[in-house]
Amino acid sequence: MNKLRSFKILPNYNSVGECIKDLIYMAFATFIIAFAVYFFMEPSNTAISSVSALAIVLANVLPLTVSQLTFIMNILLLIVGFALFGSEFGFKTIYTSLLLPVFLGVFENVYPNNVSLTNDAFLDVILYVCLVSLGCALLFNDNASSGGMDIVAKVLNKYFHLELGQGMALAGILIACSTIFFYDAKSVILSLFGTYINGIVLDHFIFGQNIKKRVCIITEKEELIRNYILHDLHSGATIYQAIGAYDMVARQEIICIVTKQEYQKLMRYVEEVDPKAFVTVYTVSEIRYIPKLIKDKPLHAKDKIA
Repeated sequence: MNKLRSFKILPNYNSVGECIKDLIYMAFATFIIAFAVYFFMEPSNTAISSVSALAIVLANVLPLTVSQLTFIMNILLLIVGFALFGSEFGFKTIYTSLLLPVFLGVFENVYPNNVSLTNDAFLDVILYVCLVSLGCALLFNDNASSGGMDIVAKVLNKYFHLELGQGMALAGILIACSTIFFYDAKSVILSLFGTYINGIVLDHFIFGQNIKKRVCIITEKEELIRNYILHDLHSGATIYQAIGAYDMVARQEIICIVTKQEYQKLMRYVEEVDPKAFVTVYTVSEIRYIPKLIKDKPLHAKDKIA
């Protein structure tokens, strides 16, 4: 057990209940992905950026089911992942990689006569992309993944120096183009379209939840607004000296990162205390920092609104 933990295979759960809750959460996310693969991608004769997609293509020439092929390829990729990257692959990746073909196998046995639920290949692709992106986003937010293509992307990154996003895109394009050998041009076009849209939607699900605002404020009420950010929004801020090119006067610029809700509160407050404040706003998709505990302290008399 200690050796496994040293290789980061087992996550550090605080209790058995927390472990069970996390297993159920990942199973639910993986179920969504499996449902999308079996009921939307497979009937549409498309192959969209996943190991399951490659399994759908190979099932045309190998005497194995999609679930069996997915299981075999995920096992092989996990072996490659551990051999090349070791501690970067942990329990969650193993769990979801093996659970996905299990769900696919259940669907194959419970609903063997799989046909399109929409009778429209294009609509199947759209529904597949939305559901898979949702499932992957749930896993991503739990610091997990469905494995498979992630490992392929890491291999391409290690040996061909491709960025992870580029590696995923390249693998997805190759899988999509492989449908031409078994289906028709429409399947290739839909597969390529689905691969492209899948990347966009997945970015929205993953990064859209973490969007923040970088607010830069130059104001005569610098201390007042700074204290509001620290003690009312309980956020941090950085102060820079800014010199105007026209009058060469040095002023203080407050820069802070806030959520959408905090941004609205901050803008209302700035408008209230200094309508003439110069404010610029940027969108931020990710930040990395160690939060500091800000202790409340009394405001100076000059910091209070007159």
